Amino acid sequence: MRSESGVRVADVMVTDPKRLPATATAGRARAVLDDGHVHMVLLVDGDRLAGTVVRDDLEAVADDRPALGVARLAGRTVDPTVPADAALAELQARGQRRLAVVDADGRLLGLLCLKRRRTGFCSDADVADRAAGPRRSGLRTP
Repeated sequence: MRSESGVRVADVMVTDPKRLPATATAGRARAVLDDGHVHMVLLVDGDRLAGTVVRDDLEAVADDRPALGVARLAGRTVDPTVPADAALAELQARGQRRLAVVDADGRLLGLLCLKRRRTGFCSDADVADRAAGPRRSGLRTP
């Protein structure tokens, strides 16, 4: 499946998203979500996506409870062959910013990450740059 531009979800996804084991607690997922750039926790069992958790899922859940108990897949995943422009339109229509990218066997391939302004996608370079820390005038601070 290709869009007019030929760009698919697989072409614009973040290829190494943060993930937690499917056995993670709600407290651990909540701690990951404390990072303002993280909007969805990906719970994995090996290379398979077991569930996704967002902040709202954890509202009434004790820290020691399994995060998987409130996790969802429905409405939070996308196939890598979907045209990127169609995925963008769907995210915008739903008011979402993240979709886990999974293949037909449920393997986690990446994360489709809509930028804050909701006009384009995050890239691996964006994630690496953010992880490297703050910069001033193009130079890394010590």
